[in-house]
Amino acid sequence: MNISRKLIVPKNITDALRSVKFPGSEEDIVSLDMVQEIRIAGQKINFSLVFQRSDDPNIQALILKCEETIQKELGSQAEIKGNIAIKFIHNMERRILPEVKNIIAVASGKGGVGKSTIAVNLAVALAQAGAKVGLIDADIFGPSIPKMFGAENMRPSGAKIDNREMIVPVEKYGVKFLSIGFFVNSEDALVWRGPMASNALKQLIGDAVWGELDYMLIDLPPGTSDIHLTLVQTVPVTAAVIVTTPQEVALADVIKGVSMFQGKSINVPVLGLVENMSWFTPKELPENKYYIFGKDGGKILAEKMRLKLLGQIPIVQSIREGGDEGKPEAANVDSPSAEAFAKLAFEVTEQLKIRNIEQAPTKKVKVSKK
Repeated sequence: MNISRKLIVPKNITDALRSVKFPGSEEDIVSLDMVQEIRIAGQKINFSLVFQRSDDPNIQALILKCEETIQKELGSQAEIKGNIAIKFIHNMERRILPEVKNIIAVASGKGGVGKSTIAVNLAVALAQAGAKVGLIDADIFGPSIPKMFGAENMRPSGAKIDNREMIVPVEKYGVKFLSIGFFVNSEDALVWRGPMASNALKQLIGDAVWGELDYMLIDLPPGTSDIHLTLVQTVPVTAAVIVTTPQEVALADVIKGVSMFQGKSINVPVLGLVENMSWFTPKELPENKYYIFGKDGGKILAEKMRLKLLGQIPIVQSIREGGDEGKPEAANVDSPSAEAFAKLAFEVTEQLKIRNIEQAPTKKVKVSKK
């Protein structure tokens, strides 16, 4: 392989710098969020290297190591020498979920569009394709993922790691998952104020043993809420997937959801739309399509908003039965519906590859204190 031909793009820069460990630590400088503000102009590369203290004895050694690593991985044409800026902060925060490569928010503008069904089956389809997958049920007020996985009677175990009490996620169908539904009575209504719900989400994310994952899916509540803001303030969300149905009342709310993620204060890329309940196909007439909620509404909106249509998922009885019985349809590899979820998983991974090559890693939203 001719290393010198590697593209000079943000992803290749961060991938190269993952091999640079902070002296005396097992963590690399990318996982420690030390590499910031990557800028590229032709062959010229600039970025900031952030240290906790101005008197850190490792500053010059790490600069040299970064320069050597980038030229080794990206080729001698990469102009990096003298272009690394040094910055300092008093309390450098360690990145949450350091071993998770991609964090994907699964959202919807309104309820009732099958967002959780899409999240569960997308997670299973990604696992079926060989990926390491995690799923967090962030729909704090209506947790449904334990039921969809047939795990209502299961409970996460605990483990003590580095003197911290941690939660070990439940695992089924190759997916590690957690939900607030594991910690409350399923018949009780959750009447929580915003801060309580936000703290519950932070615990599911930061106090669990997730390990190495290719994809972490976050099933968000419908609409926009404190939970959405808490998520983007807690972790750098790689991208969002928006779920809708073809009907106009659902499509109207999609625009608000996309605008929230793409707004300047959030700035999370939207991979595209998933059109759920696209058509009804009776079990006895598998070739027939009945467009109950309208035809191609999500497809037309995706084109209008210049977004990718990631997939169209039909209404079939087996998907509903799978959700009710705790057997995700994506795991039934012989069914046509599973094929639709497999195609969705493929499109999501392809769009993620493009996003990660063309755009810099997402940063957590900073809370301004005035």
